[in-house]
Amino acid sequence: MSGTYDLVIVGGGISGASLLYTTAKFTDIDSIALIEKESEIAAINSHHTNNSQTLHFGDIETNYTLEKAEEVKEGAELLAGYLEHHDADREMHAKRSKMVLAVGDEEVSKLERRYDEEGFGDLFPKLRPIEREEIAEIEPAVVEGRDPETELLALQTPDGYVVDYGETAKSFVDRADDEPHVDVYTGTAVTDVTPTLDGYTIETEDGRFDCSAAVVAAGCHSLQIAKELGYGQDKVLLPVAGSFFLADDLLNGKVYTLQMKKLPFAAVHGDADVHDSSITRFGPTAKLVPALERGRLSTVTDFLDVFGLNAAAALSYANILSDRVLLPYVLRNLVYDLPEVGRRQFLPHVRKVVPDVDLDDIERAKGYGGVRPQIVDTSAKSLDMGEAKIVGDDIVFNITPSPGASTCLKNAMRDTRTVLDFLDADYEFDEAAFRADTIDNFPRGTEGDESTGTDPAGVPAADD
Repeated sequence: MSGTYDLVIVGGGISGASLLYTTAKFTDIDSIALIEKESEIAAINSHHTNNSQTLHFGDIETNYTLEKAEEVKEGAELLAGYLEHHDADREMHAKRSKMVLAVGDEEVSKLERRYDEEGFGDLFPKLRPIEREEIAEIEPAVVEGRDPETELLALQTPDGYVVDYGETAKSFVDRADDEPHVDVYTGTAVTDVTPTLDGYTIETEDGRFDCSAAVVAAGCHSLQIAKELGYGQDKVLLPVAGSFFLADDLLNGKVYTLQMKKLPFAAVHGDADVHDSSITRFGPTAKLVPALERGRLSTVTDFLDVFGLNAAAALSYANILSDRVLLPYVLRNLVYDLPEVGRRQFLPHVRKVVPDVDLDDIERAKGYGGVRPQIVDTSAKSLDMGEAKIVGDDIVFNITPSPGASTCLKNAMRDTRTVLDFLDADYEFDEAAFRADTIDNFPRGTEGDESTGTDPAGVPAADD
């Protein structure tokens, strides 16, 4: 197995798949290949059990600034438009109500300021404040059993897209693979990437690929490959593994709680599973793991390779983990994985969303959860909030923690322009056609209808 291509994409998760779709369908690049080490597309972090299935718009994520929300919003609308256009049967997504819940006077005041004074109400026209009575209409379990004297407020929107990112990635690849100039190789692990006079040689266990330009979208492994080529020397990874707890049918849609602004991790939230609305997931927890993939001991050495075992990395870790907010959070999350003790300690977080839940109502979700590559800047000794992209000579490395899946198409659009700059030939990107296939299909009305799958209050339609 071998070949020569204009562009080779390494990694078949949602990031690599979205770039393949964008370049294959909307540019005239002559030859493109995608290489994936697993036997299936999107088998690791993009698999629906290994992430929270949320399409992040920035509307209810209360650790987002207005500027970050503005950046994320377009990316989410691109993907939502794709799903509206290509997933009428709801095999890749479901559409449900979504809200962020404030409990008590202090949280209510914060949420009111966010909506009225910080500009989120203006940025998101469908987002609206609702009080106890309307919260109870949309999510009865959130109000039942709660002290009637406790003040409640929620910011609610019908744009609660619950996404199977694995199936979405497969859809991207299937659409791209229809093109005659595209090849997709699964079960093909990369062993080496070497610069050449004309681009790169990518060695795999099954043969060699030569290309003029490359994009590495291999999750945590992207930084490992970048460092082997001399890039990203001022970065290391803080791999964070997320886990979940399961309960029976408690919520109709997504209910978030307020997040701490210093933390890059999502606050505990509850939401109905994308494929089975009778299952409610609560989480994620977030614990640090010395591995690049969940449950694979072989990737421990890969982590050490990325970490580098140097003073700058060690000092950066020490500086980050000594933070008086982050350290207690990290230690507390370690407890949640302990048998019985973890479930008992996690219960108060669930009860903040659904007060009447008992200990016997929740169980640890076995086999759920992936690894998210949080970026550490060793020069600043700080934790970077958000995605990292390293652009080298005719090569791009994407390391995409949350909300990387939500913004995959916006990221792909950006990388497509970069790849065209790399290539000497006069290739073009048909952005108008790309937008017609994606964001132009995003419903912008404030009232629900059949296209949104919700009624005007954002309560799930019967077919969800």
